[in-house]
Amino acid sequence: MKLQSPQFQALFTPGLQLFEKKNYELRIAGGAVRDLLSGMTPQDIDFATTATPAEMKDMFTSAGVRLINNKGEKHGTITARLHEQNFEITTLRIDVVTDGRHAEVEFTTDWEKDAERRDLTVNSMFLGLDGMLYDFFNGYEDLKNKKIRFVGKASERIQEDYLRILRYFRFYGRIAEKPGDHEPSTLQAIKENAKGLAGISGERIWVELKKILVGNHVNHLVRLMYELDIAQYIGLPLDGSLEEFDRVTHNIENLCPKPMTVLTSLFKVKDDVTNLDLRLKISKEEKNLGLFLVKYRQELTKAVGPEPLRPYQDFIMDSREANTNSKICELLKYQGEEHLLREIQQWTVPTFPVSGHDLRKMGVSSGKEIGTALQQLREEWKKSGYHMDKEELLSCLKKL
Repeated sequence: MKLQSPQFQALFTPGLQLFEKKNYELRIAGGAVRDLLSGMTPQDIDFATTATPAEMKDMFTSAGVRLINNKGEKHGTITARLHEQNFEITTLRIDVVTDGRHAEVEFTTDWEKDAERRDLTVNSMFLGLDGMLYDFFNGYEDLKNKKIRFVGKASERIQEDYLRILRYFRFYGRIAEKPGDHEPSTLQAIKENAKGLAGISGERIWVELKKILVGNHVNHLVRLMYELDIAQYIGLPLDGSLEEFDRVTHNIENLCPKPMTVLTSLFKVKDDVTNLDLRLKISKEEKNLGLFLVKYRQELTKAVGPEPLRPYQDFIMDSREANTNSKICELLKYQGEEHLLREIQQWTVPTFPVSGHDLRKMGVSSGKEIGTALQQLREEWKKSGYHMDKEELLSCLKKL
């Protein structure tokens, strides 16, 4: 088939014709092909070519095209800067040796051999610059049927890079229509190779896990991680709270939670967050959010009566931390309080209207007295729902 969609037509940049002039083949590869066939505009466009890195460098340098860095060069990738855009172009490759994490590669001009070393059929297609689809493993058929399958034998693909187990889950959550539509042999291969994830760096695992947590079918996929003995190798607690996870994943539908908000529902105690951090090297902000949710998810809840939001507002006003507002929003998502979440997002944190300068003008001179008076006035202001203005508070001070 030939693709001629507007998204495809919009991609082309002068400069890529250099390959044709030099008789090198150039095709769009991987995820961009999948997105284009789904009618989406790809975020990143990767290209594959029969030209070697050395040939590409010569060609681009002669044409005055800027090359960005050479970090990917030994794996065959050259990054060219064309019309304010970076283009990653990789020489067709065969994996010679793999250890479950890295591969030693050899360059080839065989497109099918390169497709064979890719992880999933939906990621193994190429698209010529004329729109012609090159699909060696029925990836387009799988994409139309919303099926996620490994290229060739699942166990072989997984053993080349154990992270592919999580990539399988991520793309399942992105493409599959319903939970539970897996080939039994694929699940068996994942279970048999789960232990390989122990050797994968925490940072790489966390990148994939975060995408799974905010994708579709998250409840089904995390349960599978426990059933297939994956959880223990990726920092999740052995006795994860799956009932709480069920409840929270239902609460947060359509609320765009942060990945950590979803994940924390598996945790029973603070140590679960610490252990996750030890394994995955999560950011300080993510760790603090997890600890905050574990501590306050039951302790800090809406008030009964006409001001259900007040406990959250008071917490924000009493806090000395800069991002408390954001944490409270995640807590409300966790608790499924959609209405209160909208209210707090529209609420502007009020500024306390009285300063030490105001008190000095009223004759309060000692620093200690000013501190005490400000604290008392803050309490009065809080009782008023943060409505009292400067004059009301200062007249209140006279009574105090």
